[in-house]
Amino acid sequence: MKKQTIGVQEKPPLSKWLPLSLQHLFAMFGATVLVPFLVGLSPSIALISSGIGTLTFLLITKGQIPAYLGSSFAFIAPLIAAQASDGIQGAMFGTFLAGVIYAIVALLIKKTGVNWIMKLLPPVVVGPVIMVIGLSLAGSAVNMAMNDSDGNYNGKFLLVALVTLGVTVIASTYFKGFLGLIPVLIGLAVGYIFALTQGLVDFKQVQEASWIAMPDFAIPFLSYTPSFSWHVALIMIPIAIVTLSEHIGHLFVLNKVVEKDFIKKPGLHRSILGDGVATMIAGLIGGPPCTTYGENIGVLAITRVFSVFVIGGAAVIAILFGFVGKISALISSIPSPVMGGVSILLFGIIASSGLQMMIDKKVDLSDKRNLVISSIILVIGVGGTTLKITHQLELDGMTLAAIIGVVLNLVLPKEKKKQEAQQAEVIEIEKNIV
Repeated sequence: MKKQTIGVQEKPPLSKWLPLSLQHLFAMFGATVLVPFLVGLSPSIALISSGIGTLTFLLITKGQIPAYLGSSFAFIAPLIAAQASDGIQGAMFGTFLAGVIYAIVALLIKKTGVNWIMKLLPPVVVGPVIMVIGLSLAGSAVNMAMNDSDGNYNGKFLLVALVTLGVTVIASTYFKGFLGLIPVLIGLAVGYIFALTQGLVDFKQVQEASWIAMPDFAIPFLSYTPSFSWHVALIMIPIAIVTLSEHIGHLFVLNKVVEKDFIKKPGLHRSILGDGVATMIAGLIGGPPCTTYGENIGVLAITRVFSVFVIGGAAVIAILFGFVGKISALISSIPSPVMGGVSILLFGIIASSGLQMMIDKKVDLSDKRNLVISSIILVIGVGGTTLKITHQLELDGMTLAAIIGVVLNLVLPKEKKKQEAQQAEVIEIEKNIV
């Protein structure tokens, strides 16, 4: 194990503080601005909400967990659906509600432990649902990669998308050190330059934008009138519950990297609450839901700089960048095939991470019970099955798949030996947390 360079609550020398914080900014930048670009929200607001959310997370966790929070990819499809049915108020209601769900779960974990959530969301349910999250977005990625704004096939678009995808793959596969942590940013940059040579970039917005500009905040009662929507609630709540497993997984990885038990101190409930409050703040200003970023955990592992002051510095810079008009205009000028090329890899990685979870947790698909649960989740989710309850209330694709997966896991009988093994695993996790 490499010797720790800077501890969790140590301040780095001023000469190193800025470059160390910029590393974290670059690591999260590409993915954080990609989410709002795909769902029709403001990239500037996403940067601001990620910065404010990270600072809030650090405050709630008492400055003891060095984690950066950025835009969550898991909520792309629900946000698109919420915008389509209820507009910006639907998307923001859904985002705020996701944060409330996190806060409720944090309170329950504080009071009762984690036994119940481990039983509710085992890998045989969470893995396939994560796969559905990625695969359900595949059509969107391919459409951006090869079709113009009118939906017509465009060979030039496809060429730009393939170049972007190729560079991103090369960067993620062959680049080492810090460069290996920012393949999305590298792919976007090279793809953008190549699109420029193909005449697909319009610099007019960038030239006209001012350096300092007020972002287009979406604030309830000022920008829109908030309203409750059962449709939005039903598509957001199951995904919010599923993404809790992602948060818990990131925290376990952080434990290994930093060699501290954050599950015990400051506690899993504080970590989840920090994520939830950050997401609620995002919903109040027009940003997408937040999540802890694996990219930034990777930066911690490579640099061995675990300082929350470095993380906080990155958050402050992200907030400042959100008020730079030319940065927002530059992001908005990225052609759709560039985004499409990157998205092909990113959405595939989301799907693959669900498969990886099942492998890591040794989910036995020779067990008919596991095979039935995972198969039904995948077909219902990817197939886009819709259950229409009323004219305005329906459960579709990913949401319905998650709910059915949870129900099947609760009602289908387990083999006695495997049930005992799972209970022993849950008890061990409970001991570690308590």
